[in-house]
Amino acid sequence: MAFPFGRKAEADLIGDTRPSWHLHRYLQGSANLFDENRLLKFAVAGLFGVTLVLGTLIYTTNQNQRTVIVPFGAGGDLYVTGNKPSDTYLRTITFNIVSLAGTYSAYSADRQFQELLTLVHPSAYNALRDSLNRLLDELADNPTLSIATYIRGEQPVTFTASEIVVPIEKVRVIGGVIRKFRGDLRIRYAIENGRFWLTALQEENFNADIR
Repeated sequence: MAFPFGRKAEADLIGDTRPSWHLHRYLQGSANLFDENRLLKFAVAGLFGVTLVLGTLIYTTNQNQRTVIVPFGAGGDLYVTGNKPSDTYLRTITFNIVSLAGTYSAYSADRQFQELLTLVHPSAYNALRDSLNRLLDELADNPTLSIATYIRGEQPVTFTASEIVVPIEKVRVIGGVIRKFRGDLRIRYAIENGRFWLTALQEENFNADIR
């Protein structure tokens, strides 16, 4: 039995909407979702790129940032750029370390050594403190003992990124007896976050009784 044209049209409708229209809406929604996911991926990738660039800029800025440090009340072109001190800074810090560690008497040594210890890196603090305490014990046993240390001008002071080698002359006076010594003072150091840290002091190649 043949259905009338009107009844056949009604059979093709679902909820008054043709099936092909539902398929079209589904495909369109899927395409929109795909586009949104793709845009989201692009946005995440872009955000990651911006973060990477900003991080690089911040790191570079920190490395090139100039930290002005004026030790012991000195003046001049004293600075640390990143972790690299200026030549003037190294010369000034060398002079002060030689003065604090090398020129002292029973009356001044304790104060000077305490000031010197403020420069010492925590990892080397105990060892250097014990070494200075032994000098204090020697001064206590010999109250007339005094030491004067001078940087020798005929030889250059050499600098590296972690060491300073200073040619020095030491004059030791005890009970009116004077003895002179020449050698090198090796200063080991580190720069961390723009700060100078003393890590070791070592006397080398000393010859006695220099006239």
